[in-house]
Amino acid sequence: MQVISAADPQWIFPFTGLKPTRFRRLVRLVAQRGGDRIADGRPGRPWALSLPDRVLLVAAYWRTNLTLRQIGPLFGVSYSAAYRVIDTIGPLLALAPAKRRPRDQIAIVDGTLIPTRDHTLAAPSKNYRYSTNLQVAIDADTRLVIALGDLQPGNRHDTIVYKTSGIKDRLAGPPVMADGGYQGHPEVIMPYRKPADGQPLPEWKEELNRVHRKVRARVEHTLAGMKTWKILRDYRRQARTLGVTAAGIAHLYNISRAG
Repeated sequence: MQVISAADPQWIFPFTGLKPTRFRRLVRLVAQRGGDRIADGRPGRPWALSLPDRVLLVAAYWRTNLTLRQIGPLFGVSYSAAYRVIDTIGPLLALAPAKRRPRDQIAIVDGTLIPTRDHTLAAPSKNYRYSTNLQVAIDADTRLVIALGDLQPGNRHDTIVYKTSGIKDRLAGPPVMADGGYQGHPEVIMPYRKPADGQPLPEWKEELNRVHRKVRARVEHTLAGMKTWKILRDYRRQARTLGVTAAGIAHLYNISRAG
């Protein structure tokens, strides 16, 4: 028996963060990306769930971080069917990368650690858990996610991951803001550091640092917003699927933020 269905609007916002009208637009986008195809592309049994229900299943899985054996019965499907839905629909929800940044756009970048149980990519990090480092960049004005970096082990410093994850190349051009941990990248706008001799900064530099902190805090708010999808707080799936999951959550976050 199916408990949760997209046909009942009361389930949509709690699990997706989207209003029903925007959820329907998202479903149409997934359909355009091939959401109605069978997973392996060959003729076979039709999906047990409608496309809106499959999109809702993936969003609910990401939002609650229930196990597949728990999420499946809520939608009236088996563990294996839920697994197949997530593997098929998840990539279709991913945030489309921007082809070119506007010249007047200011980006803010920061890294966050995602606890990951698959140790093929994760590494022990400062939170004493195996984690991966995800670099996230937002538009300073709209606060929408504009780029994600490729996942890196969590024991790597942000200044290294900024280059090796590819996000540096994706943000090339207009200004980029970051915290003081991105030393070695002269193109990044960072706060002024105190002199090595311990002397205080001039007042004008302190004022610029205060403005910098206030603006840069926006990316921290975005990271907190993305982690309301609880799967980013304890990732149990294979590490190779985390990039797609993060891109899908960034897309859902942007849609919820935009309206």
